[in-house]
Amino acid sequence: MNKSTLLFCSISLVTSLLAASNAFAAGITGAGATFPYPIYAKWADTYKTQTGISVNYQSIGSGGGIKQIIAKTVNFGASDMPLKPETLEENGLMQFPAVMGGVVPVINIPGVAVGQLKLDGKVLADIFLGKITKWNDPALRALNPGAKLPNKTIIVVHRSDGSGTTFIFTNYLSKVSPEWKSAVGEGTAVSWKTGTGGKGNEGVASYVQRIKNSIGYVEYAYALQNKMTYAQLKNNDGQFVKPNDASFKAAATNADWEKTPGFYELLTNEPGKESWPITGATFILMHKEQDKSERAKEALKFFDWAYSNGGEMAEALDYVPMPEKVQQLVRAAWKAQIKDNKGKAIWK
Repeated sequence: MNKSTLLFCSISLVTSLLAASNAFAAGITGAGATFPYPIYAKWADTYKTQTGISVNYQSIGSGGGIKQIIAKTVNFGASDMPLKPETLEENGLMQFPAVMGGVVPVINIPGVAVGQLKLDGKVLADIFLGKITKWNDPALRALNPGAKLPNKTIIVVHRSDGSGTTFIFTNYLSKVSPEWKSAVGEGTAVSWKTGTGGKGNEGVASYVQRIKNSIGYVEYAYALQNKMTYAQLKNNDGQFVKPNDASFKAAATNADWEKTPGFYELLTNEPGKESWPITGATFILMHKEQDKSERAKEALKFFDWAYSNGGEMAEALDYVPMPEKVQQLVRAAWKAQIKDNKGKAIWK
């Protein structure tokens, strides 16, 4: 090899290394659901400490995350609403579950403590339909005999943005209330019959904390972090349960990820005496064909690390880690589906 060739090879190698370094200087980018933001932020902080690679995640709501990944403005999108297999195919996407958690009704009623108020699906739906408007309504008193519920107007708070948390919540209400299903239905955004809108879990939490006699719905970690008052719910087996790790895990026991195309799995209103009825997984969306294969590989390395090392962090924030069997199914899906623009598998 002559000196010119050697110099050229050396320059090429340095250029490649610099390009790779510059590619990750800005970090891995993601956007979407607010539901998993607390755990994604924790994972990202720990991952950067251990690897030096940043994961910049924008908590903008599932609707925004879906739009951004379709437009290829981020390396991954995040949604609490799983996309149906035909929608994934249409947009050249694959999805996989990252972690599981629960959506909880939160209230601000003076004198009512955490977990004291009891609700069932029908009553909860009727409140958000605007049919039950007072806290001392007979339907609420029947569920809460002896409780001092005020003769005050119920202030309903819901999401104003496209939200996977809203999808999980409205999917549950559609299962337990035929009237809700026909009048409103389910989705990341719906035509609300009553209430005030707040942006993100943060916005809903903020409104409920400030407004007396209000009710809203947020991801459980937000309720805990903000020391909010949440209600009990009657589940599919007729038992009143509180939201916690055990009740989320109980709801997830019947999930059959292996037989579900595209990991499309809904965990609302699941059977089981201990099951929390508004449980759901949150999902990551990535393109099957990757123009920037090295960046895609780094994104997968982050989620691989999170699966292997992030379980205790997830549990500490009251999420439920994905079972090992599901993790292996996901890794196999990465290998089979995510490829560079030459058709070569990115994950090995």
